[in-house]
Parts: sequence; C-alpha cells; structure tokens
Amino acid sequence: MTDALIALEPACSREAALALFDSLAPVSELSGRWRGRELSTGHPMDGLLVASGWYGKQFDGVDSVHPLLFRDSAGDVFAVDPRRVPLGLVGKVPTAVVERGRGLLGVLKPALRSRRYRARLRAVEHRGVVTTAMVYDHLPIIDVFRRVDDDTVLGLMDYRNFPDPYFFVLVRENTQDGARLPE
Repeated sequence: MTDALIALEPACSREAALALFDSLAPVSELSGRWRGRELSTGHPMDGLLVASGWYGKQFDGVDSVHPLLFRDSAGDVFAVDPRRVPLGLVGKVPTAVVERGRGLLGVLKPALRSRRYRARLRAVEHRGVVTTAMVYDHLPIIDVFRRVDDDTVLGLMDYRNFPDPYFFVLVRENTQDGARLPE
C-alpha cells in the first residue's frame, strides 16, 4: 500500500482524499472478493457501514457484482440487496444505534440477503480519468475506483443524494475457491 494512503488513515480531509484519488492510476479490472474499510473524511456516512457489519464487495464478472457484502455474528459473509439498506437515514441515526442494531443482522439476514447480482462494472470517466466503476442496478450510485497497488484500491462513492463523495478502501482477499458466495 502506498505511503500516501497510510498517511491519510484513519482520517483525513475530503480535499486530501480527493488529491490522493486524483494521483492514483486507473483500475483496468476487478475480480474476486475484496474486504472493505472506510476512509473517514467527515462524510455523514463515516462509521455507519462498519458499524452495520459491512464486509466488502465481490466481483465475479463485469455483469456479476455483489456490491454489498456483510458479515453476521457467526462469521458468515453474505450479499445484501442495496435497495434494502436505509440510505435515507444517513445523518439521522447515530452510529452507536446502528452498531447496537448490528446484533440483529443474523435475524434480518433472510430479508436482506440477495442471491442475485445487484451491480455491474463499466469504464467511466470521472474527474478526467477513465477507470473501472461499479454501477448499482437500482440506486443512483456509482463507485469509482483507483489503483493503490495490485491488491488495494481506493473507492469513491458518487451518490446523487450526497453532495460530497464517500471514500473507502478495498483490499483483495486471497481465496482458493474464486471467492464465490455459497448458494
């Protein structure tokens, strides 16, 4: 991982995150399962995904992406339908409340789980650079990626309802089975 990314973590300004993002090379392809973590920039979503049990993303093909993976208390990783995530509550519900609700993830798993892919990968021009982006099927969200190194990318969530981007880091998992989720 680059020293620049390490210098920004665990928190930085929006401007510093954008400067790093702009300095990184484009991503040409993504495959496999990636573990996620937030890059705190003061965004209203900071802390909420981690508090809710967010695990990362899974790229099985350009038209076969699980955009949201969560981990339940038993350690099982499962895909969630993004339409079932209450994004309208961002900034209205404290992170501590979300964290307490995480205990219900196992109970809510059948209602939240998605066995279908809910996003696709496409080449998108963003901030003057053509790079790989993940386009959600049913939400006005595009996650744009830049390469930190062979196993790390910096992501920028461009969500129509937020004026500022939300930043996250994905680190590739080394799995033997191609990282497919169980049926």
